[in-house]
Amino acid sequence: MRNSDSTLDSIRAIRPDQLEDYKKYTMLGSGQHGVCFAKGKGVRLYDLQGKEYIDCTSQGWALFLGHANEEIRQTVYEQMGELGHLNQNSDCLPRYALAKRLAALAPEHLNRVLFTVSGSAAVEAAMKIAVKNVKGARKFVCLTDGYHGTSLTTGAASWISTKAAGIYTGFNSFSGIINDLFIRVPNPYLYRWTGSDNPEDCIDYCLNAARDTLRSGVSGPVAGIIAEPLQASGGQIPLPKRYLQGLRQLCDDFGCLLIFDELQTFCRIGDYFAANKYEVEPDIICIGKSLGAGFPLAAILIHDRLEGFGPLGEDIHTFSNNAIAQVAALKQLDIIERDNLLAHTNAIGDYFAGKLAALQLKYPCIGDVRQAGLHIGIEFVEDPATKVPDMVLGQTVKQLALHMGLILGEAGYRLNVLKIKPPLIITQPEADEVLSIFEAALQAALAKKQ
Repeated sequence: MRNSDSTLDSIRAIRPDQLEDYKKYTMLGSGQHGVCFAKGKGVRLYDLQGKEYIDCTSQGWALFLGHANEEIRQTVYEQMGELGHLNQNSDCLPRYALAKRLAALAPEHLNRVLFTVSGSAAVEAAMKIAVKNVKGARKFVCLTDGYHGTSLTTGAASWISTKAAGIYTGFNSFSGIINDLFIRVPNPYLYRWTGSDNPEDCIDYCLNAARDTLRSGVSGPVAGIIAEPLQASGGQIPLPKRYLQGLRQLCDDFGCLLIFDELQTFCRIGDYFAANKYEVEPDIICIGKSLGAGFPLAAILIHDRLEGFGPLGEDIHTFSNNAIAQVAALKQLDIIERDNLLAHTNAIGDYFAGKLAALQLKYPCIGDVRQAGLHIGIEFVEDPATKVPDMVLGQTVKQLALHMGLILGEAGYRLNVLKIKPPLIITQPEADEVLSIFEAALQAALAKKQ
């Protein structure tokens, strides 16, 4: 026990003035070095100097129960004393229990679960299942503004491999070897629809474009359509229920599979699965992010009628059968059910939406507020009539808010869209703190702009 304490003590002994030296040993795959945090509790984080921040990013949207949850800690501690890591072909009770639990929460016919190590790996596993089941298929359809990961496969399906940002992002470093598996179709971004005064026309346009692509835009059969029910990293864009149901019909008509990437909608949308919320039964669902309560864990659930993976090494990951992550996921689901956190998520999300709508009337630079559960996006524009994105304002608000103790997210290349996605346990008084700091940061940003 003393050795463990000694290890932690040596880490805690690192001084803030030494960080620059330590940084040179660390290579990041995205972003820049930011605030160095020392501890967290609930919805709050604390840096090395003790400054407090409200975390509205749930650290990569991965912490439903916030930081340092005591019940998760105790459950993990007990499990660690019995069993931790196992190879993929070694069975254990936590894997059995979690698979059955997820199947019970999912749409009726999605009853087989494969665990894996990350969201990208889950999406790739789903693609493998689709290709196994749609004979002769070599292509997938994905959506504009979609984001499915950064592996060489999933990155090619994501906006990061396009010039959506006005420039090619860092992913372009790999353009010479990424695959050409994906054909993109337009997404129903209702706020930016200019074809008519009726947003329903946008849904029809996008469904017709998808139908035309499946019929005459792809050589040979399509293995599947991959879609996020809410395009989080592409701009916090909720896909309308009628559109998602239309995708289901298109897949039935053309014999391809519907794959829901629910890595960010799982529970956060105010239901266990967006598929349930929008009354659409996909063929495959991918989940991850918060599934493991802060531990690396992802999964796919597949329809009963599909052929799954066999025993010959079709999807192997050393750490896909980790009992620690599995019991953390189970305990988290217990807490979500016991504390009625999905209803709470919808109630607090609606509270945020109402308050932000009032701010939208007060500040015309808030062009749109998009909310589903605790998926909240705020889009800044130069003028509400022209809807020209105001990226400078959005980023200024984000930085000023951080200085004031509020961590906001941003929506990929849409730097004018800020995200409020706190842990699901956030209370109404804490939501009021978030809103107060947000408005103060917005006022300060507008003052700087003048």
